[in-house]
Amino acid sequence: MTRLSVNINKVATLRNARGGNVPDVQKVAIDCERFGAEGITVHPRPDERHIRYSDVYLLKKLVTTEFNIEGYPSEEFIKLVLEVQPEQVTLVPDPPDALTSNAGWRVKENIGFLKETIARFHEKNIRTSIFVETDIDNMFMAKESGTDRVELYTEPYAANFPKNPESAITDFVKAAEAANKVGLGLNAGHDLSLENLEYFVKNIPGLLEVSIGHALISDALYFGLENTIQMYRRKISNT
Repeated sequence: MTRLSVNINKVATLRNARGGNVPDVQKVAIDCERFGAEGITVHPRPDERHIRYSDVYLLKKLVTTEFNIEGYPSEEFIKLVLEVQPEQVTLVPDPPDALTSNAGWRVKENIGFLKETIARFHEKNIRTSIFVETDIDNMFMAKESGTDRVELYTEPYAANFPKNPESAITDFVKAAEAANKVGLGLNAGHDLSLENLEYFVKNIPGLLEVSIGHALISDALYFGLENTIQMYRRKISNT
């Protein structure tokens, strides 16, 4: 079954808005696991506007499911990941000032850099995933990079889903089939929600993990965190 990893960046954003430690990011991570999350995702950025590097070190001691650290592989980020040694690192091509992840890697253009970076993580037995769009060549080049998994960037799917779900998912199915064919593990994330998650999981072959943050944390304001996580898990299990 597809695993649900909860991205807790937005919790840290709320905390940082006032200073102090409310809401408590560490407690939220523990609670997410207690309520049924099968992983915790964080995406520290250089300006630390949400998750801070210090949070990452603290969370490593607490997370008992899968700990997934996302980010652009700057030297500072690579050092953090190598020291923390999470179960998974997800490499994204964000520039430092990006508001949120908004594109996947052009794998062919960055193949040398990705190969070198992935090899460094593999030396510490850290599973790697790279953030990609649905171009089929990306899947074949991703295999060349040495990565263990790819994470499909699902914002285009989410944007088009309300108009035509079948059309919205077509390219993602083809990309998933290509990833499966070359032996890559398959993750997905960005703008997945209660409205579009079930259809996505049902139609994507070999989907191992979804990482969901903004929509899930927003839904928790209305439904409560425990109930929300269970609602997302039911959307996955209905498939």
